[in-house]
Amino acid sequence: MLRRVMIIAGEASGDLHGAGVVRELKRRVPAVDVYGIGGDNMKREGMELVRHISAMSFMGFVEVLKNLPLIRAAEQELEGLLVSRTPDVLVLIDYPGFNLRFARRAKKHGVRVLYYISPQVWAWNRRRVKKMRRLVDKMKVVFPFEVEIYTGEGIDVEFVGHPLVESLRSLTTREEFFHANGFDPGKKLLALLPGSRRQEIERILPVMVDAACLLVQSNGVQVGLGVAPTIGPDLVKRFIPASGSIRLIENGTHELMAHADAAIVTSGTATLETGWFGTPMAVVYKTSPLTYLIGRIFVNVKNIGLVNIVAGKTVVPEFVQHQMSTAAIAGAVQRVLVDEAYERMMKAELSVIKEKLGLPGASARVADEIIALGEAA
Repeated sequence: MLRRVMIIAGEASGDLHGAGVVRELKRRVPAVDVYGIGGDNMKREGMELVRHISAMSFMGFVEVLKNLPLIRAAEQELEGLLVSRTPDVLVLIDYPGFNLRFARRAKKHGVRVLYYISPQVWAWNRRRVKKMRRLVDKMKVVFPFEVEIYTGEGIDVEFVGHPLVESLRSLTTREEFFHANGFDPGKKLLALLPGSRRQEIERILPVMVDAACLLVQSNGVQVGLGVAPTIGPDLVKRFIPASGSIRLIENGTHELMAHADAAIVTSGTATLETGWFGTPMAVVYKTSPLTYLIGRIFVNVKNIGLVNIVAGKTVVPEFVQHQMSTAAIAGAVQRVLVDEAYERMMKAELSVIKEKLGLPGASARVADEIIALGEAA
């Protein structure tokens, strides 16, 4: 019988996807003890938080270096729990920098490891996969093209579908959403999705806002800004005009994605979510100069946006680092707003995202595997 499960999810998307796994585990084994690193969503489903993701979500090499003492302390605390409160299974959700190191500690203690939502080895050096063979008992991936990568190295891998499919739905009609948030149904709506980390807000949101203000002036659009629960409105308000031309949308990001006519989205899971709804977008990203330089050396992909990577080609424009200018972003979005043929073409190419993300039920499939792995231990 499965008794204890440790889960480590270090970012907002991992908290969301991990919550589904915790929920399905508790349905199957109500008495199971689930603990580790996560966020409010996982806590609501019954997981005990040893550490909260708000203290663990760092973006870029420089930020990680600055926070090494905190990271080391978390690793040591969790390793202590591997001994004093030994889990039957350790579940690692994305967050590769921390999780792959901790997997080594877990294997030294004889704990079985399931990795859910693969590190993006297809973007980084694939030699990492060879190392993972010694660290991971089961690999559950969310993109079909990842199966071949791991199978080739003899890793037990399964495509379970993407957990986003379980939560991606619009609970309101466009008319209801516009009315509830004070938008004019006669005007087009631009969504700003700046990310879930403080560093993203500080580096990216000001340029997003400037581009949005240009589009308000030139095209008369109205603007909604999706506020991530890990950030909250206070930080965001520092970067938006006091005029009220940009409305903050809390607890309604998926509705904003679904009902917007166009979006400016920080690279990450949000690009997949927006693409799933078929909403045209521009993808943006900016990090510290040193982190970007190191990334250029090691990253080996044509596109940075997950929506383009999953589609297999450049469907939506990307503006990264020095290319992320107000004029360039505004120009790309304006084309969507005024060129109907271009808008239809982008929507048609985005339609492949739903197919690529698979069927609902990823959380249940992962929970079943955790139980099987725990019983086999």
